[in-house]
Amino acid sequence: MMASETVLITAGPYQFLGVLESAAPKTVQLFRSLLPYKQKIIHVRWSGEGMWIPLGETNFGVPFENHTAHPAAGQILLYPGGFSETEFLFCYGGVSFASKMGPLAANHFLTITEGRENLHALGELVLWSGAQDVAFQMADEAT
Repeated sequence: MMASETVLITAGPYQFLGVLESAAPKTVQLFRSLLPYKQKIIHVRWSGEGMWIPLGETNFGVPFENHTAHPAAGQILLYPGGFSETEFLFCYGGVSFASKMGPLAANHFLTITEGRENLHALGELVLWSGAQDVAFQMADEAT
């Protein structure tokens, strides 16, 4: 994994490494422009075993690309808005992406490659203890 495409994610007490997905180039370009990015993650309401960063009416102007409604654990997605609010979705288990408006699809742009063994623990922490800090930054050779 090259450092130039590797993202360090610190969420709650856990750290993960992820790789940016070449199949979502516009979403990756947008995400890179936001880094370093710090926010809170909360547990999803409709989608299953996932956490999200709600972004309201934010319009990043990215199209759907590499989108899915059934992401796997360790996949991170951007829903660019439309039927529901814009959001980042951080999957730790079974997810069927949806909102109160019904099923949705979002852009899979980042996949966790290291630290996956802590995904479920992070999800349960967010579920039972509430919002956790999350930070994304490009990894360097030291990480």
